[in-house]
Amino acid sequence: MRKPEEDIEVDLVCEAIYQRYGFDFRHYARSSLRRRLSRQVHDEGLSSLSALQERVLRDEACMERLLLTLSINVTSMFRDPAFYKALRTEVAPLLRTYPDVRVWIAGCSTGEEVYSTAIVLKEEGLYEKSRIYATDMNEVVLERARRAIYPLDQMRAYTEGYQRSGAKASFSTYYQASHDHAVFDRRLGERVVFSRHNLATDASFNEFQLILCRNVMIYFDRDLQSRAVGLFRDSLCTFGVLGLGKNESLRFSPHATAFEPLVGDQKLYRRLA
Repeated sequence: MRKPEEDIEVDLVCEAIYQRYGFDFRHYARSSLRRRLSRQVHDEGLSSLSALQERVLRDEACMERLLLTLSINVTSMFRDPAFYKALRTEVAPLLRTYPDVRVWIAGCSTGEEVYSTAIVLKEEGLYEKSRIYATDMNEVVLERARRAIYPLDQMRAYTEGYQRSGAKASFSTYYQASHDHAVFDRRLGERVVFSRHNLATDASFNEFQLILCRNVMIYFDRDLQSRAVGLFRDSLCTFGVLGLGKNESLRFSPHATAFEPLVGDQKLYRRLA
């Protein structure tokens, strides 16, 4: 069966991006990818995906703008509070058995999940012996994450999520208000390494006791999901813990047998020996 013309254009844009810049979107979920590319066509004032492909090949600034559009940057602090409560009650006791703790937050976006995790580790007495590796393929969002400055009007929702996660302090102690922004305590970032990493193309870079990749793989097709889970398996120590988003699962992964549910309703899994 022949592909529709628009699907061919999407394939060509993705191939052009991969060949020119090394970013691989060829295995992202097609409906989301097509929608985001079409938005960029409109924003660039172009008439077609083919015109976008031509501009991307010749204009690096256009590629930077497109990368922001294609990156998955929907995030918030203490998103799904029950997940963070499970981190406290089920995962933290396991992490205490290690002399040092390495955490990988893959697809960290603008850093809200990074600082949420740092707060949990701090309150569970684990932060000082931990190193958090926060990665994303987009340098622009990584820079925002490093700054740890967020809109002040979001703090009420973040505070509620924090309290429901099993809070052990007042959330306001972790930031200072500055005009219409909240500036988070720089000490929360002292044990964090922000770095560029692409789940579609890059390899494992360390061994971890905890890996969080939440609400990222829902934008991948089945092949790329499999690659990512295999990468996490290879990056976890024996009995290390993998945390996924609430709409993600290992059920159809060829690597599922390498894991067992730790807290099944919160998508926390432990790597088997």
